[in-house]
Amino acid sequence: MSRSEAGAGEAGAGEAGAGEAGPGGRQGDERSPAEASAAPEREGVLDLLGLLAYASLTAFFRLADDAALAMALSDKTALAEMAVAEFGHFQLLRGRIEQMSADPTEAMRPFVAPIDAFHARTAPSDWLESLVKAYVGDGIAADFYRTVAQILDTDTRDLVLLVLADTGHSEFVIARVREAIEADPRVAGRLALWARRLVGEALGQAQRVAADRQPLARMLVGQATSQLGDIGRMFARLTDAHAARMTALGLADRGEQ
Repeated sequence: MSRSEAGAGEAGAGEAGAGEAGPGGRQGDERSPAEASAAPEREGVLDLLGLLAYASLTAFFRLADDAALAMALSDKTALAEMAVAEFGHFQLLRGRIEQMSADPTEAMRPFVAPIDAFHARTAPSDWLESLVKAYVGDGIAADFYRTVAQILDTDTRDLVLLVLADTGHSEFVIARVREAIEADPRVAGRLALWARRLVGEALGQAQRVAADRQPLARMLVGQATSQLGDIGRMFARLTDAHAARMTALGLADRGEQ
């Protein structure tokens, strides 16, 4: 879930007078016309940053847990390094929220329950499932964020793309899953079905979050439609990227096995 809005200044210019505070008005209303028109955009961007910040924080904990479950010392080390990278992403996002004169805890708060609920519904039963979850479930979400990031201001867009950059997890997961399938081909069907479930849960969760967070929804519906083109094409690209991940894992067309 991410976004920003070009042209918001023109849209809000005609409403600026209504937003000006008179004597005794609330401090929150004491904004210039430009500030008033930018308020919806700012709220949507803060929602996106808060969402990504909490997602990065939970990714840190999940990778740390995965590192503890890994058998090989080299795997423990690799996962621990990825966990550290995710915490670094969290710190960058927290800093950006603070630069916007907002409270990071409050920015993350609306997304704690839905993200925690998603992870509770998709709790992996073993280490292989946890790896596929990180690669497939997190991957489709990252693809969506990258797409929508194109409508953000330059600084925020660059930050979002930075925190979504692959920390080496993809190569690590692909190698481990393919090794497991080579050792026991029967695991492929189970993991393919698991990946399909993860994608369905991730897309459903994204829809619920957008519906609950109006600033986020307005940014997605209004700006994504006008600046990113047809929504159907965007989701087609997400589907293509998911198919490529399944192929990389060796799980393409394995869901019925």
